[in-house]
Amino acid sequence: MMPVSGSTSVHTEPRVQPKPNPPHNPLISGMLADRLFGWLARGAAILTLLLLLGIMASLVAGAWPSISKYGLGFLTSTVWDPVQDEYGGLVMIYGTLATSIIALLIAVPVSFGIALFLTELSPAWLKRPLGTAIELLAAVPSIVYGMWGLMVFGPILSTYVQQPLQALFAGVPYLGALVSGPPVGIGILSAGIILAIMVIPFIASVMRDVFEVTPPLLKESAYGLGSTTWEVVWKVVLPFTKTGVLGGIMLGLGRALGETMAVTFVIGNMNQLDSLSMFEAANSITSALANEFAEAGEGLHQASLIYLGLVLFFITFVVLALSKVLLASLQKNEGART
Repeated sequence: MMPVSGSTSVHTEPRVQPKPNPPHNPLISGMLADRLFGWLARGAAILTLLLLLGIMASLVAGAWPSISKYGLGFLTSTVWDPVQDEYGGLVMIYGTLATSIIALLIAVPVSFGIALFLTELSPAWLKRPLGTAIELLAAVPSIVYGMWGLMVFGPILSTYVQQPLQALFAGVPYLGALVSGPPVGIGILSAGIILAIMVIPFIASVMRDVFEVTPPLLKESAYGLGSTTWEVVWKVVLPFTKTGVLGGIMLGLGRALGETMAVTFVIGNMNQLDSLSMFEAANSITSALANEFAEAGEGLHQASLIYLGLVLFFITFVVLALSKVLLASLQKNEGART
């Protein structure tokens, strides 16, 4: 029988597909990168803590002779006599805290006014040059501020502030003692004002930056409801930026506590606490370290200076801890008012 035409079936061989290359798995490389980044970040944090502990340990070890002899009585003693080898740190602690508090009392309102003007009131053509000029103040070396304070600002303060105040409050209890002292223009108030000038650029720059991140919609809504500029800043901008504002103030306080050369020039460098006058020469922790550490011999004198450094380290730590507590309290009470 002949095969029917058209019914012939053709058998074809199946084609062999080439083996594809194994696909690159981006998940593996991404996991490795994340893990490496996590290790590096963790290592940086651990290194920072180790450095902090190392600084504390070295300060305690260096100050141990003074700690073992005086204990906490070092913090309440006003005696600082290298000749008799007797030391107390109350004079320096008082000078450090007093000048820093004066600096903040002056710098915070001024910085707030600068930030308010730059963000809400300044014309557009003035914002950039004025902001740049304020930031440039932070670049001036501290020794220049100290020399300017001693040679220029001190005589001005003595002539136009101290002497008129002494004449005004002569014989007045307490107020007369508060402005007493030789009219030379150096002392606690002079050092505090110089510190205020130095920390204003830091606080004002931070305040200006955080004020600018406030959403414009919030401010425009407040203005639309009839609020004044002060009401917008006080009730809208400040509550929204309180974390940054507090951080800027703490930055300025840390700068004031640790300043050395400018304070050394204008504070007077006298270890006395007989008078609490703002115009009386005094001393601070940083100025005492700058003046005496290079000449202090090994022993109790050097250990007492290191003890002062440890006290300054502790003061800074307490200030930062209190700022964290205050910030946590503000965040806890946030939204409590209806």
